[in-house]
Amino acid sequence: MAQDQKLKILDTDPLLAPFEGDLNARMDRYENAVKRLLAPGQTLSEFAEGAMYYGFHRTETGWVYREWAPAAKALHLIGDFNGWNRESHPLKALPGGSWEIEIPGKDTLKNLSRVKVQVTGGRGVEDRIPLYANYVVQDPVTKAFDAAIWAPEKPFAWTDQDFHPARNVPPLIYEAHVGMATEEERVGTYAEFTRDMLPRIQRDGYNTVQLMAIMEHPYYGSFGYQVSNFFAASSRYGTPDELKALINRAHELGLSVLLDIVHSHAVKNTAEGISGFDGSDDQFFKAGPAGYHPAWDSRVFDYGKTGTIHFLLSNIRFWLEEYHFDGFRFDGVTSMLYHDHGLGSAFMNYSMYFSMNTDVDAVTYLQLAMKLTKELKPESFCIAEDMSGMPGMCRPIEEGGIGFDARLGMGLPDYWIKTIKEKPFGHWDIGRLFYEMVSHRPGEKTIAYAESHDQALVGDKTLMFRLADKEMYWSMNKSSENMVVTQAEALHKMIRLVTATAGGDGYLNFMGNEFGHPEWIDFPREGNGWSYAKARRLWSLSEREDLRYVDLGRFDRAMIRLLREYDLLSEPYVMGLLQHEDHQILIYDRKGCLFAFNFHPSESQQAQFVPVPDTGDYRVILSTDDKQFGGFGNISDDTVYTSKQQPDGQGFYIYLPAQTAVVLHKV
Repeated sequence: MAQDQKLKILDTDPLLAPFEGDLNARMDRYENAVKRLLAPGQTLSEFAEGAMYYGFHRTETGWVYREWAPAAKALHLIGDFNGWNRESHPLKALPGGSWEIEIPGKDTLKNLSRVKVQVTGGRGVEDRIPLYANYVVQDPVTKAFDAAIWAPEKPFAWTDQDFHPARNVPPLIYEAHVGMATEEERVGTYAEFTRDMLPRIQRDGYNTVQLMAIMEHPYYGSFGYQVSNFFAASSRYGTPDELKALINRAHELGLSVLLDIVHSHAVKNTAEGISGFDGSDDQFFKAGPAGYHPAWDSRVFDYGKTGTIHFLLSNIRFWLEEYHFDGFRFDGVTSMLYHDHGLGSAFMNYSMYFSMNTDVDAVTYLQLAMKLTKELKPESFCIAEDMSGMPGMCRPIEEGGIGFDARLGMGLPDYWIKTIKEKPFGHWDIGRLFYEMVSHRPGEKTIAYAESHDQALVGDKTLMFRLADKEMYWSMNKSSENMVVTQAEALHKMIRLVTATAGGDGYLNFMGNEFGHPEWIDFPREGNGWSYAKARRLWSLSEREDLRYVDLGRFDRAMIRLLREYDLLSEPYVMGLLQHEDHQILIYDRKGCLFAFNFHPSESQQAQFVPVPDTGDYRVILSTDDKQFGGFGNISDDTVYTSKQQPDGQGFYIYLPAQTAVVLHKV
């Protein structure tokens, strides 16, 4: 970029001033990449047309199949259409490392025909799944994976043309796993999720569904993060058209749908995945040891290679256009950004973001990915899972940023875990709590959450399980008077309320956690006898009036309704009004709503002063102590509190019981 132009990100965050040269270099690399990749007059969308060229496509006379395998010596198409004959259908080499075969006869390949490509290369002769396969199925007996032609007689008929995600509306995200969404001990389906889950999500008030584990993965227990086939929607849950029907129905219900996209690494399996496809070790990946992730036992992409960029950008376009996703949650961004994948790095100062450890090619790739996504779908929403806090992650590219709309507030659940484990209830650092909620990168949006799927995995604990522990097993019945569970229920509501209303510019919940789903998630594996008992959601618990789960679910719906009705998260500023460490009191204002928390386990405040800058009358609009939420009903929503000059200043006094939070708004 022109050296006399100052990037706007430097005004947004003055602490970046010493790194102006690094930020200018970031922009130079981005601009040079665009020039290198695109022909004169070509757009990034036109560049990312891999799925339209490669793979299987109908023609007027039959089919054409193309592959990109620059290091291969020969390719042969095999499948049930030719009796798996290894010689009858050779592909011819094209310039640039591409291969092609034309197959006469429109009925030669039928819907669900099984195919593979035999690749002869540096690794010998291997049967591989085509790189752009859009449907991959597993043999129930042999457990081997094959590509399957997906070509139904009638293409899916979308009816969502009038749906457009509302711009600048804070996302309230319901993070979901289709396979786990059933209560039965098995893998759930797209059709069941459409029927059972979408109405539930809409009823609960969320406006966005984030789908995990959609990209095909050979090992179910990987939670979808060991991707093998980047263009294939997982067949575990059903067909591509059934996923399309899910998204179409979500749009009819006014729900946006985000894909949990995995471009941070790929499964190392060669039988199922893309690793070593053309016979070389580094077709898409870094060469040598750098091409293997030491913690995830997977392959690491080389984001500086044109072929890798083309493949991954084409993948983004495919999911947006073929499945009508409304954006992405990019997984493992921290791993992408640093050569050491962020392992063991504390990121205590800005210099760590602009060092030799930074993978600058990955930074450029993410900028290109964001540019493409907005070019294709301007109203899309993209979230970065970055725990390092890379400056500019969620600033516009033209300002010197990377271009995401928001980052996950990954420090918040870690803060809650640390606090609950290390600080006795009643001795929490209230000032630190508020600081953790409101501290963000200047000008960058954050998606707040108290827990996601990460905190629910086996070896960890859900928030409710961490608070109640073993008492959850026999004391969640409302007839049981158990102080541990009563306290856990109160804190579950308070923690989620303060996180949702003070922690960011959007909110995320993992399915089932809203009502305190018991125990952890444990996918079928050898160690548990391949059981599905803990890889499902016990929805019936949330509907039984004799159990406390139903109260937690009601509170979550009320909290989400509060966020929507008062449009709270559209106001980025949270004004701290009062903190009292001994009394464990926290009071703040956001967009005219007053939030008063008493985190003390036993000390109620008979006359808690609430400082209010303005005069006026206020009334309680939400209380965690409401009986319908499992509370004691000690807070009246009819009482009017008048803000006026008091001995303690401008404001009013309220009764604030222990283990209670209230929200007030001007009448």
